[in-house]
Amino acid sequence: MAKILIVDDEEHIRTLYKEELLREGYQVSTSATGRNILELIEKERPDLIILDIKMSDCNGLDILQIIRNKYYNMPVILSTAYEIYKNDMKSMAADFYVVKSFDLTELKKRIKRALETSVPMK
Repeated sequence: MAKILIVDDEEHIRTLYKEELLREGYQVSTSATGRNILELIEKERPDLIILDIKMSDCNGLDILQIIRNKYYNMPVILSTAYEIYKNDMKSMAADFYVVKSFDLTELKKRIKRALETSVPMK
C-alpha cells in the first residue's frame, strides 16, 4: 500500500489525518515541519505528501518549490485552512489543493486520484 507523508505543524491535524489514513490502509508518517523536507523524503520514501501552507516555522509554498526542484513527479496535496492561497502561482505547482475539514472525504478522493496518476519514486 502507498506511503503518505503528512507535513503540518498542528498536532491534532497530523493525528486526525494519520488515524483516518491508516484506517484506509495507507502507511503514514508525519512531520511537524518541512524544514528538512529533502532529507525527510529520502528517509521516509513517501508516495505522496500532504503539505500544510501556513506553518509556524516555514512556508509550505516554499517547501513545495523545494520538493518540485528535486522530485518533480512527487504527488503533493496542499492542505490548508485558507482558501485564499488557491490562486497563488506557487500553489499551482501542487497536484491538488484541499481546504482543511474534519470531513476527509475530499482529501481521500484527491489522495486516490494523485496516487493513480503518479510515477513511483525510485
